Amino acid sequence: MSLKIRPLEDRVVIEQIEAEEKTAGGIVLPDTAKEKPQRGKVLAVGPGKLLDSGSRAEIALQVGDEVLFGKYSGTDIKVDGHEVKILRETDILAKILK
Repeated sequence: MSLKIRPLEDRVVIEQIEAEEKTAGGIVLPDTAKEKPQRGKVLAVGPGKLLDSGSRAEIALQVGDEVLFGKYSGTDIKVDGHEVKILRETDILAKILK
C-alpha cells in the first residue's frame, strides 16, 4: 500500500493485522467479541527524533516490520480509505522476529 502521508520525528505508521476469528479450541468468535489487534505491520517511519546536538536519533524499525504495541497507544486515522494507526516509536513494545 502506498501512503500519501509521511510521519514526523519518531512516529511510525502501522496497519493493524486482523485478529484471529477462531480460538485455539476452534470456537468461532463473532465480530462483537473480537478485540482490536495489538499487532501490526509498519507502513512508514519518520526520520527520527531531533536530539539536542542537532542530529537525529536512529529508529530501530523499517517498513515491513511486524510489531506489537500497547492496547491504547497511538491515534487511529483513515488515509485513502484505509485505517492506520500513528504512534511514537516508544509506544511500540516489540518487533516480531521471523
